[in-house]
Amino acid sequence: MRLGIDLLRVGTLDRLCERAWFTRYAFAAVEIEYAATLAPRRRREFLAGRFAAKEAVFKVLGTGLFEGVAPHEIAVGRAPGGSPQVTLHGTAARVAARVGVTGLTVSITHTDGMVAAVAAGW
Repeated sequence: MRLGIDLLRVGTLDRLCERAWFTRYAFAAVEIEYAATLAPRRRREFLAGRFAAKEAVFKVLGTGLFEGVAPHEIAVGRAPGGSPQVTLHGTAARVAARVGVTGLTVSITHTDGMVAAVAAGW
């Protein structure tokens, strides 16, 4: 079992998310598409939560941002019941295989302008 956790203030990514290149680099298409359906305040919170989840997954994989795995290769979609569901693509999937991670789960919470995410890999 491998664990990762991340904490992020909502709004930390605001300036970066104004740049299209960053949004494409940081978020998977499924995340961008869903975020586009949300009201602005909820979208900020959603994207911050997804980014925190990606950071927690980086820790499970034993890598960091800008260390070979692009954040958009970690897609945090929604399971049928609405809970977050992680899918790895490209280099992220290869790193997971290399370190023996065959399954991943994440939990995301939002409160008082903060988001936190915990990831577990096995």
